[in-house]
Amino acid sequence: MRTQGGTGGPGVLLTGARFGPLEIAFWLVLGSMGLVFPQYLVLGSQILIVALLALSLDLILGYAGIVSLGHAAYFGVGAYTAGLLAAHGWGEPLSGLALAAVVGAALGFPISFLVVRGGDLSRLMVTLGIGLMLYEAANKAAGVTGGVDGLAGIEMWRLFGRYAFDIEGRIAYAYCLAVTLFLFVVMRHIVRSPFGLALRGIRENSRRMPALGTSVRARQVAIFTASAGIAAVAGALLTQTTQFVGLDTLGFARSAELLIILVLGGTGRLYGALVGAAVYMIAQDVLSGMNPIYWQFWIGLLLIAVVLLGRGGIMGLAERIGRRARRGMR
Repeated sequence: MRTQGGTGGPGVLLTGARFGPLEIAFWLVLGSMGLVFPQYLVLGSQILIVALLALSLDLILGYAGIVSLGHAAYFGVGAYTAGLLAAHGWGEPLSGLALAAVVGAALGFPISFLVVRGGDLSRLMVTLGIGLMLYEAANKAAGVTGGVDGLAGIEMWRLFGRYAFDIEGRIAYAYCLAVTLFLFVVMRHIVRSPFGLALRGIRENSRRMPALGTSVRARQVAIFTASAGIAAVAGALLTQTTQFVGLDTLGFARSAELLIILVLGGTGRLYGALVGAAVYMIAQDVLSGMNPIYWQFWIGLLLIAVVLLGRGGIMGLAERIGRRARRGMR
């Protein structure tokens, strides 16, 4: 029977709420990074932030089948919300995250009605257009956002009034890991609930679901709004841990990067976003260090190899290898 990301029955989705041994080991490995690789904690924080952003996109793409080319818009809105809040004298991290989530969800809610109306092509165009509009609006409002120079004067307070964001990145990594784990648990419960099962049905056959008594548009609006709020939290995390926010947080390149990450890791699996973000960003760091000009060639080659050899991304390939290993042991 297939697990998350497969096409098993309802029991697969509505049971197994507890973390399995492999999942526990996965998060323990992430938690031990500070001890094993203390010199890579800054990169680790960036990976967790990008992974959280990819998770938010996976909610709508992998589970509800809503394609988007402008998901970075909510990431950037969250980043600027936390940045402006801190720049104007309120640098408390947790309330900054909460406000960013509210602003991101408030923006995503009305936009969701435009997105869910059409098919895949119209959704691509609408999300891309909204992303481009927000990017140019932030650029024009340079007096508020800092424009191409970025927003200056961001000063974060100590976390819980005790822990300052140190230059080594220890507090930032622990902070990002805690927020990512918390929201991952929330998303895991969502996709394993009856609501998540309905989203999968909408993804597979949106025309059939109304006959089963499911309000397709209401569920699409709800998950799109939640996804926008989570993406905004990821943006706020970036601002708070780097104490800088620039226009690139709203750029199309970041939205395209998210799609690459999900293709690498595998959509509709949650862990695919985490694994895809880690593989992509580590490969980017290593390859750009080896060849700063042509590193994207090797990223492209990696993407082609994963698509051809592992349908369903890295997680899909791992699932098939696991099934074959279990059959071989019988």
